[in-house]
Amino acid sequence: MLREPLVSVVTPVRVGGALLADCIESVLAQTHQNFEYLILDNDSRDGSLDLARKYAARDNRIRVERWNTAVGEIERHNIAFRLISSHAKYCKVVSPEDVIFRECIARMVQLAEANPLVGIVGSYQLTGSGVRWQGFEYPMNVIFGEEICRRVFLGGDPGFGFGTPTSMLYRADLVRKTADFYPGSSPHADASACFRYLRGRAFGFVFQVLSQGRAHERLESVISAEMNRFAPAYIKDLVEYGPLYLSQAELRRRLGEEIHGYHRFLAANLVQRRGREFWDYHRACLDELGHPMTRLRLARAAVTLLVRASLNPGDAIAKSWTRMFAPSPRAGRVSLLFSRRCSSPSPRRAAIPRQGSTQS
Repeated sequence: MLREPLVSVVTPVRVGGALLADCIESVLAQTHQNFEYLILDNDSRDGSLDLARKYAARDNRIRVERWNTAVGEIERHNIAFRLISSHAKYCKVVSPEDVIFRECIARMVQLAEANPLVGIVGSYQLTGSGVRWQGFEYPMNVIFGEEICRRVFLGGDPGFGFGTPTSMLYRADLVRKTADFYPGSSPHADASACFRYLRGRAFGFVFQVLSQGRAHERLESVISAEMNRFAPAYIKDLVEYGPLYLSQAELRRRLGEEIHGYHRFLAANLVQRRGREFWDYHRACLDELGHPMTRLRLARAAVTLLVRASLNPGDAIAKSWTRMFAPSPRAGRVSLLFSRRCSSPSPRRAAIPRQGSTQS
């Protein structure tokens, strides 16, 4: 029997909490047995390091590394990527709050082994009571990189996107290609990596629920969604990678739509009790994008929202604008409406192949 290819599984931890044990257990329960498991502890203060070391003492496939200087989420991932084995053929991220199901690595590796052009593999992911990434058309499980990048940039389908780090598998040669596999420092950098590395490669998709995404309020991804850090990061991707996949006319149109949407989001938040950090962050982002925040632009965006609310009360943005005038226990929830579909699409319910099912 041929030996299974080596997979480097990485879990960068800053805040693991009670969810980390479930994450580690899910990795150890994989049917694919040939893996190393690197847990990178980034100056955690919640017992995550001690927990990881206890597991490492029981299973020699686990290696625990400590990075004493606190860094951002993306830099934590890049540090972990630089520590993977030189013999690994694939790299699998499992975020400390998430779990992967027993066949996760095996099914993803199986697809990649059968299709050498595939550089990144995605899959369905359970989040709450919904399943994400349902925009893929069964049974087409391999898509050219240029095609999927175009579809993500052109938008239109809220269920279509690359996925999250936990729902994807990378070829290790791509991860080792540069010092920072996730380019930049934005929370959108995992999607940026897909735009960067899929040109000339292919994207594979396993039609099976292979992971569960979980969250708690201290996670950086949750904070990023509240701040809507994804919107300016997505626009930066359009500027940097859009010319590789879109025509000039398509790029101009999409940039215009995204800039206008960004201003609508800010206009909707004018009536929220937003602090200085929020406005300083988005003002700096717009300055960097070459579209400075002005009262005139915000006023125009506010008028657009009011017109849409009056013409179409059922519209999602109109509803969000209406909610702005009602007390909210969690300021900023409207930002989730503008999180880009390539990073944070809304889960949808549907009858699909579930974890443990088979596919060809």
